[in-house]
Amino acid sequence: MGTAERQVALEKDTVTPQTAAKAVRASERNPGAGEGVTAKAKKDAARDEERMRERALWIEEPARRRRLPDPVRTAAVRAVLIIAVTLVQAMVAVLSTLAGSWLAFPMVLSSVASTIAATWGVLDVWVTRQVWSQRNGVVSAPSSTARALRRERRRARREARVAERTQARIRRRGGAGQLSHP
Repeated sequence: MGTAERQVALEKDTVTPQTAAKAVRASERNPGAGEGVTAKAKKDAARDEERMRERALWIEEPARRRRLPDPVRTAAVRAVLIIAVTLVQAMVAVLSTLAGSWLAFPMVLSSVASTIAATWGVLDVWVTRQVWSQRNGVVSAPSSTARALRRERRRARREARVAERTQARIRRRGGAGQLSHP
């Protein structure tokens, strides 16, 4: 593979079958092209090596969706585990019924109980998600209503703390509540 083919392959960062076939055809057409090492070829090789060193191992992409809040994610994992156990129990119940095993009846009973638990788990995810959204507000844009409400509440709390500190300072000095003169 000559310098031109190597440069094309490095720009694409992958060697495809088409690129390899093109390089083979080029070397067959011009057999002595890649054998002589010129100053330009050395410079190109050094630049190619430097480009390979600079290339990152991976490129971070922004997440397509926001991550679930911790309580919701915990409830979702719990629900998935309960559903998985329920499906295994249902399969064992079916197979043991087909085999005529004594285990069929207890497995059917436990499958019914697990189905109820799985339903509870899914409802738990839904309720937890709703509660989290109500408590923390759904902040989807910088001009969100929830964000503005939180900002107002913080400002009111800050002003209340400042007023309380001012009153405490006046009481400590023994003043009559007048700030302008003693």
